[in-house]
Amino acid sequence: MKVSMDPRVKIIVSMTVFGTIGVFTRNIQVTSGELALYRAVLAAALISVYLAVTKQHIDFKTIKKELPLLLLSGVAMGINWILLFQAYRYTTISAATLSYYFAPVIVTAVCPFLFKEKMTAKQIVCFIMSTVGIIMITGINDIGQSSRDFIGIMFGLGAAVFYATVILLNKFIKGVSGIHRTLLQFIAAIITLTPYVAFTSGVTLYKMTTVGWICLLVVGLIHTGITYCLYFSSIEGLTGQKAAILSYIDPLVAVIISVFILGEKMTLMQAAGGVLILGFTLWNEITPSKSKQ
Repeated sequence: MKVSMDPRVKIIVSMTVFGTIGVFTRNIQVTSGELALYRAVLAAALISVYLAVTKQHIDFKTIKKELPLLLLSGVAMGINWILLFQAYRYTTISAATLSYYFAPVIVTAVCPFLFKEKMTAKQIVCFIMSTVGIIMITGINDIGQSSRDFIGIMFGLGAAVFYATVILLNKFIKGVSGIHRTLLQFIAAIITLTPYVAFTSGVTLYKMTTVGWICLLVVGLIHTGITYCLYFSSIEGLTGQKAAILSYIDPLVAVIISVFILGEKMTLMQAAGGVLILGFTLWNEITPSKSKQ
């Protein structure tokens, strides 16, 4: 499964695929908790096969100290998925995705407290304007805003909080490579989600239609397993800034599909809010070149 592909092509493909996940999850007739569990199981199985074929073994002796953090990040990843899938079911794909992309803003705001990093004037401006953007998306001042949409956006923001938690925990994990880290996080998510599903919805796969089964396999194997492999192999050959910029293909694809293909409603206020979030978080990722510093 080692593909000799340009890293930029890999990340463009992976981000484009990520942007379509909301369409598939809506056609899977199980609870969000079950969907998160099955996604983790399918992806972990596929990545395990990939690592076995490419003979990339995990050295558990060297990562023993990292296991508690990996477990915590896996738990956060599982909760993140549940909340995101709930967001897709309550509101439009564009609103859910844009609220979810508030995660980098949360990371920027928390890093000064965790890592004693000073926020620059640029970061403060980006944080304020992105926050204004999320307020515009939630439609707090819009009397016609559906309560169901508002709940969905809140689920999206909750998912953003837990995705930011995964990012922050990963900053403390030093001795585990990207693909190995992802597999271990998936396993931790499975360990966490299994009792959750058992005590809530239980297994309801018998309710699945043929379309639902196909969508579940696509989400687990393609959106998670194959695409994660593509993504992590791509960022090894790209600078952090290029990877960050190209990652914005994900929300752009999601918005295009939501508005222009599915015909979901998006107000001018929400569109402006989305531009503020994506624009200012992208600007925050861009650093001046050494020649300009």
